[in-house]
Amino acid sequence: MKTTSRALLSVSDKTGIVDLARGLVDAGVELVSTGGTATLLREAGLACLDVAEVTGQPEVMGGRVKTIHPRVHGGLLARRDVPSDMAALAELGGAPIDWVVVNLYPFRETIARPDVTDAEAIEQIDIGGPAMIRAAAKNHAHVTVAVEPADYARLVRAASGEEPLADRERTALAAKAFRHVAAYDAVIAEHLTGLAGEDFPEQLTITLDKVQDLRYGENPHQPAAFYARAGGTRGSLVDAVQHQGKELSYNNIADADAALAIAREFDAPAAVVVKHVNPCGIATGTTALEAWHAALSADPVSAFGGIVALNRPVDVELAAALCELFLEVVIAPSYDVAALELFATKPNLRVLELEVAQAPGGAERPDASTVAGGMLVQQRDVRMIAPTELQVVTKIAPTAAQREDLTFGWRVVKHVTSNAVVLAGEGRTLGIGAGQMNRVGAAKLAIEAAGAKARGSVLASDAFFPMPDSIELAAEAGIAAIIQPGGSRRDDDVIAACNAAGIAMVFTGVRHFRH
Repeated sequence: MKTTSRALLSVSDKTGIVDLARGLVDAGVELVSTGGTATLLREAGLACLDVAEVTGQPEVMGGRVKTIHPRVHGGLLARRDVPSDMAALAELGGAPIDWVVVNLYPFRETIARPDVTDAEAIEQIDIGGPAMIRAAAKNHAHVTVAVEPADYARLVRAASGEEPLADRERTALAAKAFRHVAAYDAVIAEHLTGLAGEDFPEQLTITLDKVQDLRYGENPHQPAAFYARAGGTRGSLVDAVQHQGKELSYNNIADADAALAIAREFDAPAAVVVKHVNPCGIATGTTALEAWHAALSADPVSAFGGIVALNRPVDVELAAALCELFLEVVIAPSYDVAALELFATKPNLRVLELEVAQAPGGAERPDASTVAGGMLVQQRDVRMIAPTELQVVTKIAPTAAQREDLTFGWRVVKHVTSNAVVLAGEGRTLGIGAGQMNRVGAAKLAIEAAGAKARGSVLASDAFFPMPDSIELAAEAGIAAIIQPGGSRRDDDVIAACNAAGIAMVFTGVRHFRH
């Protein structure tokens, strides 16, 4: 049996702590503990010293100050192979602490409560815990630190001498400890930054927790993992229940997130089909089944192997319709038992259950994308246009039905990669032109995809028309009305072209670029 001097245990999350403590005691380790952890260990029949017995000082300020003391931090930071460090520790009346098991006050869980007060949140900012973790991790050549229960069994094996820790393992535990503290501080910083009303502070701290390793990224040669914002955002894919199918891939997650964002645009029953982050068919209807058939008809070729999001529960009739096509993922708020039984005949289909209604609090989360050496951060594009904000700029005004289709197309086009043009009619997309280097190219693709259905449809453009050439294409295709931001130097020429062709056009004053 290997005998070590001391282990300091002080945890908020007490999962597995008694078993760990018992293993350490069996290995000859003396326990030092604090507050509720010490009480729990004694109730389990384990002897332990209070930190106050080590420091010779009682806790003060309601427990705000208890472990910040030279005997504690000297025991953590003393280098065993530096005689002057050990002499200084002895002069302090302290002893080496070889094992540190600490996790922090539940700040994240506290601020997740809708009724939490600022004072309650502040009291859950841990001071002594991070200091002990950092000290132990700094001195990891001599002190073993653990911050999560997953590592407890490994500590017991090391303490007993059964499987000593290699230097690399000590370094890995130290790195995890610093990540733990950094993430904790980042959550606090983000919370206080929000309270201060700062959108873009001089330093941006974002905490991400790994949800899972992925088989690979966009391509098989790219390793990848899925991370979630600390605390999550209700209604995000992190909260989805997967009823069946293979693990979600990198591309599945990206496409499913895009499909969810579009489905949340609509109050009426809606179906959304996404391929490669762009929609290929979107429709609303009186029922989800009706919406699905309309969305599929928009582009049945591209829908093959797609991701489908629905904002209504799935019954067996809708499930049967979905099963007629090869799909990668289906997302809906709920499923009938019979629908799940039918999906089970397609074992590779990933079936996700998730509340599709707009997630409260999701809008203020910033969008971020990485670039070489940095990150771009912006507020989410959640700008909506009320019908009263539409500015009719042509001699002909759109009809009431056309206004509905224009609003529908405008909701869709902001989710299409720029340059983007969407043709719509009767509550569904008819043709989509995405990711083109010029607007006339996007218009050509959308019109070509719609074919004969373009006649009488409406057209939505995510940005202004720099010249009338796209209008001329729209006129040739028989498009009846157009919605666009306006703001081009040649707006007058574009308006004149619409008037000449008898096309109604409205300006929104809002651009929806998406890269």
